[in-house]
Amino acid sequence: MTSLLIKGATAIVTMDAKNSIYRDADLYIEEGWVKAIGKDLSGQKYAADETIDARGKIVYPGLINTHHHLYQVLTRNLPRVQQMELFDWLKTLYRLWRGLTGEMVYTSALVGLGELIKYGCTTASDHHYVFPQGQTELIDRQIMAASELGIRFHACRGSMSRGESDGGLPPDSLVQSKEEILADSERLINEYHDASPGSMCQIILAPCSPFSVTPDLMRESAELARQYGVRLHTHLAETLDEENYCLSTVGMRPLEYMTSLGWVGSDVWFAHGIHFNSAELDLLAQTKTGVAHCPASNQKLASGVAKITEMLQKGVPVGLAVDGSASNDCSNLLAEIRYAYLMHRLVNSAAAPAGAQILSLATRGSAELLGRNDLGSLEVAKAGDCFLVDINSLEFAGTLDDPAALPAVVGINRPVDMTIVAGKVVYKNGVLLGIDEEKVVHEANKMALKLREYA
Repeated sequence: MTSLLIKGATAIVTMDAKNSIYRDADLYIEEGWVKAIGKDLSGQKYAADETIDARGKIVYPGLINTHHHLYQVLTRNLPRVQQMELFDWLKTLYRLWRGLTGEMVYTSALVGLGELIKYGCTTASDHHYVFPQGQTELIDRQIMAASELGIRFHACRGSMSRGESDGGLPPDSLVQSKEEILADSERLINEYHDASPGSMCQIILAPCSPFSVTPDLMRESAELARQYGVRLHTHLAETLDEENYCLSTVGMRPLEYMTSLGWVGSDVWFAHGIHFNSAELDLLAQTKTGVAHCPASNQKLASGVAKITEMLQKGVPVGLAVDGSASNDCSNLLAEIRYAYLMHRLVNSAAAPAGAQILSLATRGSAELLGRNDLGSLEVAKAGDCFLVDINSLEFAGTLDDPAALPAVVGINRPVDMTIVAGKVVYKNGVLLGIDEEKVVHEANKMALKLREYA
């Protein structure tokens, strides 16, 4: 039996159904599960293998990232794409991504997931859809990296089957056949998908987007996912260019098109969802189809502002995400919390989600998108995933009235003090415990230079 006692926390922000906050309290985790929260947990019942002194610290539920492209770590901060919008941005970067190798995918996953962990993320979903010809088992390399770091991982087997010669956006060298995609999707589900409570790895089927995938692949991916009971994910309603593409090629708006292919339901969530109209939001709410909100990426690519306030009012499931590292350009979900809070305050004023509501999107809301009722809050019988922030520093002086709102209203602008997954410390005192960070940084920088040769 393994156990961990977090002792004497200034506050434990639970994000449970009542938004309970415990002051000067303890958190006890056993075999990866929360067993008790309260004051002065002591005695033989709570004699832990490891005790953490949490005086002067706030404990938060682990953050959950619902949309990412980890491979893009290697193409961040490129001057030539900094002023572009999505379609031109993609066309430019596809040229570089032709050079991706398995080792690059593995190393970029270590970098991106490691950065997420440093900023309090304990569960991450990644959407990998770039498979240069001859490159196989790329998702396997990501899963290996996640295991080494100790983070929960939802691997989206992305795909592109409609290249330029078939009216799509990606170059033909980055597309695969429907048969190849579906076969690998089934292999990954059989090898890695774990649907049990406390699962560390799950598989999602995730054709890339309406402008890079054929209708047959979309439809058959949905059928395969439902056969195996796994979830579905894709980009949708990110830009007006996408909307115009769908109208011109299939005569339907993006959501209408996806509905015709079987892509709505509580097992589906879309990335971005910026350009849905009110009737479409009603449909999402009625079908419990979710949206991953990506505020930093939406701002950088000038894509627009998602109607998150209206979504929440209507009951659309919403989670938070950092999106791809080349459209962000980082993997910091704490930053997204503040971006989302400020963006929607600007657009919706008093009607916008409050600070604690934004934190809830990154915890309970994101857990709902991933179908995880074992994650998203700190309460008995939930997973022991959390992070600790030391508030005895100048940037947090005078901020303790509302610990749940602090990440959004004040902002946490540096790595957290400790990140814990399933009751195991995976990051503390500036050090990722599962990898040699200096070596990974060196390798990633070499690989980034190599990719730039493909421009």
